[in-house]
Amino acid sequence: MASCLGLYIEKNLIKYAKVTKEKDGKKVETFGVKFYDKIEEGIKQIIEETYSYKIPICISLSEENYQYFEMFSLLSKNDLERAIQTEFESFCSDNGYNPNVFETRYAVVENFEDKQRLKVIFVTDNKLELNKRMQYFERYRLTGVFPLPIAIANVSEAVKKQNSIIVNIEDHTTITTIINKKVFDVKTLEQGSSDFLDKINLKENSYAKAYEMCKETTIYTSEGRELTEEQAGYLEEIMPVLYPIVGQVQKTINESIEKIDSVYITGTAALINNIDLYFQEYLESVKCEILKPGFVTRTADINIKDYIEVNSAIAIALMGLGEGVSGMNFKKTSNSKIKDFLKIEIGPKEISELKETLFTNDLKLPLNSLEKKMLNVATAILILLIVYSGFSLVLKKGFEYKGTQADQSITNSKNQIALIEKDDNTIKKVKNDYTKRIENLQEISKQIDEKNRVRGAIPGLLNQLMNVIPNDVKINSIENTEGNHIRIAVESPRYEQIAFLIGSIKTDVILTEVISTSGQKTSDVITVTIEGDLP
Repeated sequence: MASCLGLYIEKNLIKYAKVTKEKDGKKVETFGVKFYDKIEEGIKQIIEETYSYKIPICISLSEENYQYFEMFSLLSKNDLERAIQTEFESFCSDNGYNPNVFETRYAVVENFEDKQRLKVIFVTDNKLELNKRMQYFERYRLTGVFPLPIAIANVSEAVKKQNSIIVNIEDHTTITTIINKKVFDVKTLEQGSSDFLDKINLKENSYAKAYEMCKETTIYTSEGRELTEEQAGYLEEIMPVLYPIVGQVQKTINESIEKIDSVYITGTAALINNIDLYFQEYLESVKCEILKPGFVTRTADINIKDYIEVNSAIAIALMGLGEGVSGMNFKKTSNSKIKDFLKIEIGPKEISELKETLFTNDLKLPLNSLEKKMLNVATAILILLIVYSGFSLVLKKGFEYKGTQADQSITNSKNQIALIEKDDNTIKKVKNDYTKRIENLQEISKQIDEKNRVRGAIPGLLNQLMNVIPNDVKINSIENTEGNHIRIAVESPRYEQIAFLIGSIKTDVILTEVISTSGQKTSDVITVTIEGDLP
């Protein structure tokens, strides 16, 4: 019987689940959500409450990124690995990254468009952030660090029986596409539960209470009855976060090579009542439902919704138990080849041989096994000393030669500097005059360009708004207040339509740094002011 404690860590909370794997299946022994002020204290409390001092512990990555490469399917394993590394180094070179900064893992899947090629899902994480997170577990038995968007497919086998999408709305949102029973694609969105939890926390002055308020909130649907004020909860904070997520899911479905049959919703936002119905209204072509752990047996004293709450932690624990995509563990194992080479194991046989060696002075006797081992070690140390000495001698001569060259170069440089300084004062006088003239011309040119840019951007803004504005929304005014800042006054009888317009403006990047007022309702009309900057 094997057990593993899975932890999904956010900035204010930790979701945990202790999963046991037995011959007849799997079960969740204990689970929950822990809110913390200091992460070390939160981890310690979870370890103590779940009695996980000696069992393996697995955690989620915090800042991983995903790239995708294409490779020829006929490459050997070694050639494929070298080709993938070359692609990654090329990616880093193009973007100005240092490849040594990242810890990397990858998975290979079939390319459905071209059978001659393979698709590589390449996952990277910053080594500094990775080590910082692992340091919290130095006192415990940390055995695995896994990317959650890939691990989440382990929660239920139902998602692998058909082409499906898992929308995990945690601190940030990830969209995992599963094609032919394998993780095929991962998209990450900045929007997530932290966006509305932080806003609710400001009003409730408690992150735990904000979390509970989300669980009690109900989303209004077109076929449902009117909601009470208590049921509506903090929809004004929640709905603007969900709009762009639904839009991105719809885009993923439309761009998928294979037909998507189902969409599964999980994460903190999955606890909001009617969220599956809300997704279903927009994604009519596919079935939308909440992701439930497939192996969990329902009981009278535990609600299935409680298990859904910790899906992320369950997924990480299952990866630690050997399920899911292999090769995705970001925790390195120590390399002890040299130590193993120099190590001498002394057992009863070796002790007997050691006594014979110490008390026998006959040098004509053949070497026993212990003497052979000691001779091998002595030979290895001697070789290392010879190589080190030779290398040191070469370096010393190289340093001396380079030192002589450096002295000559310094002398020549000083002579050249003396000549340059003679002309430097004259050049500075001329340079100051030209610098002032250039600055004046650049300032005039900048003012003209800014006026032309804003003037030319307004018609484009109007055309973009025409493409996304719902029928029930009316634009009262559009004002260019200053620079590239735009203020739009809109009204509508339905807040959902205004919120949809706001979400579209953000998703399509019609404006940046978009903010909006909470809205004023006069009679049956809601008025909202939207502000943002031209991109």
